[in-house]
Amino acid sequence: MLLGVIADDFTGATDIANIIAREGMKVAMTIGVPRDGFEIGDTQAVVVALKSRTIPAADAVAQSLKALAWLNERGAQQIFFKYCSTFDSTAEGNIGPVADALAEALGAEIAVVCPAFPKNGRTVFNGHLFVGRQLLQDSPMKDHPLTPMRRSDLVALMAEQSAHAVGLVPHDVVSSGETAIAEAFVRAIAADQRYAVVDAINDDHLRALGRAVRNHKLLTGGSALAMGLPANFGIAPRASHEAAQSKGTPVKTAILSGSCSAATRQQLVRAKELWPSLKIDLDALAENRPVVEEAIAWASAQPQDRPIVIYGSADPAEVEANQQRYGRQRAGELMEHALAAISKALVADGVGRLLVAGGETSGAVISALAIEGLSIGEEIAPGVPWTVTLSQSPLQVALKSGNFGGPDFFERALEIAG
Repeated sequence: MLLGVIADDFTGATDIANIIAREGMKVAMTIGVPRDGFEIGDTQAVVVALKSRTIPAADAVAQSLKALAWLNERGAQQIFFKYCSTFDSTAEGNIGPVADALAEALGAEIAVVCPAFPKNGRTVFNGHLFVGRQLLQDSPMKDHPLTPMRRSDLVALMAEQSAHAVGLVPHDVVSSGETAIAEAFVRAIAADQRYAVVDAINDDHLRALGRAVRNHKLLTGGSALAMGLPANFGIAPRASHEAAQSKGTPVKTAILSGSCSAATRQQLVRAKELWPSLKIDLDALAENRPVVEEAIAWASAQPQDRPIVIYGSADPAEVEANQQRYGRQRAGELMEHALAAISKALVADGVGRLLVAGGETSGAVISALAIEGLSIGEEIAPGVPWTVTLSQSPLQVALKSGNFGGPDFFERALEIAG
């Protein structure tokens, strides 16, 4: 193994696995730290998908260190801690605490902090994270139900979460190329800075950064930073990689969405015009009414040759009202558990293709289905590939971060799947 990745949620894990595969590496993705006996064969990169973004920081650190130990035992030469391109985290972390623990375990003198993903509109300039033309703090991420992002200064955000000093490698240095970037890291180490936030506004910046970190033990950031890494091991990009799913065979399909992001809500508007849809009532869930059973019965009654849409997504005002009524954590868990239980019943009833929107929802669904690993297939949109389960009856799965994809994402996904 050359590259080991620890991802803090499942959608982000498929995102970075997709990029690594596109750049030419043989990659496998595991759901959690693999059990004894899990074989990686001639895989060059392994992505360990955790569900650690919003759990208590101590638990996130413990899970991440366990993943690191597994990767190190298999000879990983470089470790990448992958988090969201919008730096999703609570005030307590978990990005800083996990990065600190990994850096200490690896003896890393310096680690980059670069969540930029230009193709999805995430850029870093003067240390500030932008979503499109908006600062992170002005974007829809300010209303995220679990990780509301009310600041955009990555240097300040990381410094608040970490026990170590944080510096900046600004745009003019990055634009000068890999040598200038590497020299900036030397200066950061001399200044006793453990982390360096790195500006990046296009893919060329990320590829230059990738070359500059070829000897770093630890990297942290968004998935797009991985674009430049396989080349450091002498691996060339492929024009395309073989889709893991077969096309042409009718497959029962379900779309499950717990994401409340603006992008997903827009995508759902189109999906509901095309296919049968059902909204999960959070109040009914809280009252212990048979919502899951009713959803399963509804799904079973729909035409077998048409996709179905089951969602709990809501606009910011409804999300805020639900959180005030039930608490932020309970409101989220009620919906996640319901959609996970529904997914399990749907698969048992013959659904062979799942599109899941939302990081927390994806984690809940994958856990409920006891999926151990995924192979990476064709890309639907930047950061979102089709995947196929490894260790059970093949199930096609797409895990979509809430903010990813255009308005026609669900239609495009089904066109690609065939």
